Amino acid sequence: MENKKFRVKAILLDLDGTIVDSRRAYLEAAKTAFAAVGQKTVDVNIVTEIPKRIEQNLPINDLLNGIRTKEFLEVYLKAYYHATTERSRPMPNISETLKRLSEKAKLALITMRHVPKVRVVEELERFDLARYFQHVVTALDTQYPKPSPEALIHCAERMSVQMRDCLVVGDSVIDIRAGKNAKTKTVGVLSGIFSLVELEAEKPDLILESVNRLPDFLV
Repeated sequence: MENKKFRVKAILLDLDGTIVDSRRAYLEAAKTAFAAVGQKTVDVNIVTEIPKRIEQNLPINDLLNGIRTKEFLEVYLKAYYHATTERSRPMPNISETLKRLSEKAKLALITMRHVPKVRVVEELERFDLARYFQHVVTALDTQYPKPSPEALIHCAERMSVQMRDCLVVGDSVIDIRAGKNAKTKTVGVLSGIFSLVELEAEKPDLILESVNRLPDFLV
């Protein structure tokens, strides 16, 4: 894989775990949700397992010790979207990386956050990253979230690029599945909450430690 080189016209990037570090937001959301249902302590081992399962639409009942899932999720998701505003931080050296990538291809951002696009753009502007993206799509902008290819196809159309000329980059198995469903090239990054084993199982074209290494793999 280390010899892999991509020639692309557009790069479709995930947000959490790829462009920004959201681990503190996941922890804050878990603490808030468990406290709301009377549980003061949080098992750190499930802090990242919860968002992993939510993202894949998998049950979390076994993680909640009898807590009603619907009640927990209502508080958790609200707390998470609020926490990202204060707790998320840009990945190290991400501005320079995005600058280098934008010199080689058009960039778009696709996130599964159920928030208005303006919220995500404001977050990117706070980190001085919005200028690199030609298009931003959130879960509210599409009928079907990743792993559906809908958001990816939408971005490609808006940027007048064919799917075969796109590269999807993300830390999640869902990102890789979405890219494959859209018939794009795919790169997994290990800067998020998914492990090497989990990403390898999805068979992306390339797995990197972080998106910072990606410019070296573009022609």
